[in-house]
Amino acid sequence: MIRWIIGRLGRAIVTLLLLIAFTFFSLKISADPALQILGPDAGKAAIEAFRAKWHLDDPLWRQFLTYLGNVLQLDFGTSYRTNESALQLVLSRVPATMALMIPTALFALAMGVPMGILAAYKRGTTWDRGITILSIMGFAIPNFLIGVMLIYLFSVKLGWLPPSGIVDWRSYIMPMLTMATAEAAIFSRFTRSAMIQVLEHPMVETALASGFSRVKVLCVHVLPNAGLPLLTITGLFLGSLIGGGVVTENVFSWPGTGRLLVESVGARDFTVVQCSIVLIGITMIVANLLVDLCYLWIDPRLRDAKQRGR
Repeated sequence: MIRWIIGRLGRAIVTLLLLIAFTFFSLKISADPALQILGPDAGKAAIEAFRAKWHLDDPLWRQFLTYLGNVLQLDFGTSYRTNESALQLVLSRVPATMALMIPTALFALAMGVPMGILAAYKRGTTWDRGITILSIMGFAIPNFLIGVMLIYLFSVKLGWLPPSGIVDWRSYIMPMLTMATAEAAIFSRFTRSAMIQVLEHPMVETALASGFSRVKVLCVHVLPNAGLPLLTITGLFLGSLIGGGVVTENVFSWPGTGRLLVESVGARDFTVVQCSIVLIGITMIVANLLVDLCYLWIDPRLRDAKQRGR
């Protein structure tokens, strides 16, 4: 088991290094920051001074090694626009993003899991078909379209909710609904699938034949076993949440990391873009690693298999 954990940590580190390299080279190759920021009308002396200041005239491999060494020391460079630390600039936006993502995740969980349980329990009925249609719609409709529709209805037409920014508690309602639509659909579909697999297991028939009520069988036998597979979709859920957050924050002018990322891309502030992408990648890698460790700890079958293969 220790060997397995070390292997997972090694793969996580390699993935992170590949992400850093891909982000660095893709942004460096795409455009010249000096020309993008100073503009085509800037003089040759100004462009050369800018490149010298930010070491852009060094060979690309040397720039990467310098950048990698700095990143390992949590130094992501300085913003081209504001001359602030890129890391501090991104971290200053994290509270607003977390204040939106945490309640959204809880709301999606509270909506999606019961819907999936009901769909599985009422499999083949109108309830099942209705929930399936809603889940497919949740996947299919883009976040930005949902956000625009909500703004038009609740802000423009009814005037009930503020259309953008953080004004008061009402500002959270439309962004949460926008992001939670796809997340609830994810939980609903996977919960239904996991529930059906457990419901078809012989132990359920045995428990019912032993005289246990359907409710007790559902709570004692089905739900705990169906909950394990849901851990495996945490990475998918987190990726969808982050991706949806970038779109949603820009639709509602939410002052979070997603809006900062898009603003930095538009301003060609590559240091902030690199910092944002790397931090998002670290979040995804750590989350998936923790999920694997939790699954190993919760499921005794997997734990015993790893111990035998040690």
